[in-house]
Amino acid sequence: MPALQRLERFGNHLILGISGTSLSDEDKRALGELKPIGVIFFAKNFVDGVPYEVWLETFQELHSQIQEYTERDSMFFSLDHEGGRVVRTPLPITRFPQALLLRSHAREVAKATAIELKSLGINLSWSPVADIYSHPQNPIIGSRAFGNTPETAATGAREYYLGLTETGIVGCAKHFPGHGDTSKDSHVELPILNLTPEELQNRELIPFKALIEEGIPLIMTAHILFPKIDPDLPATLSRPILKTILREELGFQGVVVSDDLDMKAVSDMFMERGTVARAFNAGCDLFIVSRNIHASSIERTYKIAEDFADSVANGSLAESVVDSAKERIERLLTVTPEYSVQMLDKDTLVRHAELAIACCF
Repeated sequence: MPALQRLERFGNHLILGISGTSLSDEDKRALGELKPIGVIFFAKNFVDGVPYEVWLETFQELHSQIQEYTERDSMFFSLDHEGGRVVRTPLPITRFPQALLLRSHAREVAKATAIELKSLGINLSWSPVADIYSHPQNPIIGSRAFGNTPETAATGAREYYLGLTETGIVGCAKHFPGHGDTSKDSHVELPILNLTPEELQNRELIPFKALIEEGIPLIMTAHILFPKIDPDLPATLSRPILKTILREELGFQGVVVSDDLDMKAVSDMFMERGTVARAFNAGCDLFIVSRNIHASSIERTYKIAEDFADSVANGSLAESVVDSAKERIERLLTVTPEYSVQMLDKDTLVRHAELAIACCF
């Protein structure tokens, strides 16, 4: 198989970050050669400090160029867009409060958010957070969670997911099997949680169960080590966590996506040969490489793609595992709508702003 064709195959399992508000030569190379199945946008992909019409036109051009270079008619256009401190878009896109404040407004906010995401050509939101705000010093989750008990977190996450899906946006539950009890940030180090399977069942897994029962199609892994379940590997690479707990015990049939492979908790691991095969064999189908952390270079992405191709060639990653993952991703993409970028009217944005204010009282 030609070298580029070997690497392009990994694109069927790749969500890739773009470097700026227009495509760089590296972006064009990666989109054209790897042909990722999706992209993830960040604040750096939007022109800030200019009128709505101006930044939207620039973003529309970026959106179109991505499809042009990947030569894909359909793909995942995704965004971390939770509200609170996790918002990437310029004004006048609404600044909804963090999940903890949404309470009874969760479904209504999700519907309004979905309308705004669709206007940006986004079809996949990396939300809702299904973690529980159970550790008061948690530096990364905290008020991003919908509640500080399993029940309130589950109710809020479920309502938010239903609002998204009812309005045509694909949702994703994160971060499995639970990131709420950590005191470390997986962006900068590997958190360790000494929870037993029973403790997970009685707390962390409850919101994920509720979302699986509602048919959520995507679940994102946590870059966390659970030594009482798997002493050697974080959840993203752990067969006991992804195969045994998520697939077999909880019955999840959808797509398992890694959290960002550029995060320090796992970034060094994914530069080692065979790591991507371990992730596939553990149960991951789809991988995010954001290029948004520590100035991640495009060569990192290519190294992961080469490791994938080598693992398939040497048999450490079976064709059947890759094919099953690809089938799950394609099944989801088939039912994922595609949207064009377009300006929202002022009245819609005013209604959404009033809803954001209402959540704070």
